[in-house]
Order: sequence, then C-alpha cells, then structure tokens
Amino acid sequence: MMAGIRGKDTRPEMTIRRMLHALGFRYRLHDPKLPGKPDMVFPGCRAVILVHGCFWHCHDCHLFKWPASRADFWRQKITRNREKDAETMKALTAEGWRVLTIWECALKGRTRHPVDEVVRKAARWLRSDNRCEEIRGREDDGE
Repeated sequence: MMAGIRGKDTRPEMTIRRMLHALGFRYRLHDPKLPGKPDMVFPGCRAVILVHGCFWHCHDCHLFKWPASRADFWRQKITRNREKDAETMKALTAEGWRVLTIWECALKGRTRHPVDEVVRKAARWLRSDNRCEEIRGREDDGE
C-alpha cells in the first residue's frame, strides 16, 4: 500500500507549481544539492517552498489522526518525519534560504482556502524578504 504513496509530484504540489508558473515564477524541482530536496527551489529569490501532507508531517489539524493499527510503527515513522523536517528547516535557513511551508489543509478539507488565494499568498511571500512562513488551513471552528 505504501509503495503507491507519492513523495513528490503530489496533487497539491502540482497545483501550486502550475499556478506559480502561470504567474511567471521559474523554479527547480527537488534539488538534491539542498537539504531535504525541497519541492520547489527559486534560486533568484533564494527561497524554497515545501508542500507538506498533514498526515506524513504530523500537522496539528483535522486531517491528521494517529493510526490505530500498528501504532508503534506509525508513531516512530511520523516522529522521525517531524525530526527530519526540523533538521531540514535548520539546515536550509543556516545556508541562507528562505522557507515557505504550504500545508495540505490549506488546499483540502473543511479548513481549505481557495487555491488562488494560497497561490497569491505564496507569490506575495516570494516577492518579499520574509524569512520563514507557513500557509495552513483556516482556523477550525470545530464544526
């Protein structure tokens, strides 16, 4: 089952890529020379965008639930993913890269934003000097 799960070129990532490209942004994909092989690398802006799935990266939103079966396996795997995320973020910022994280819940589920709004926020961030930011789903009102 896990063999069919993509680590790159996911639907949220492809959507963001297409729309940023249409706005004139050019980027490299999954650069192996950079820590964590970021999803999109914008050398001219000295910026990277990471598109994170809420389950795989243990996001604190409605899309993440700890699995009930094989609980020890999943806790170790997802905890290690979080550790790698922190290491990647630290390494990228130490090398002078700006980092934007776009969470899956910003694009999917009950807390999603319109896709064009997420892309506008990403484009605004790329044009700014802001160091690290994230785009996440709207605040969940519990409904």
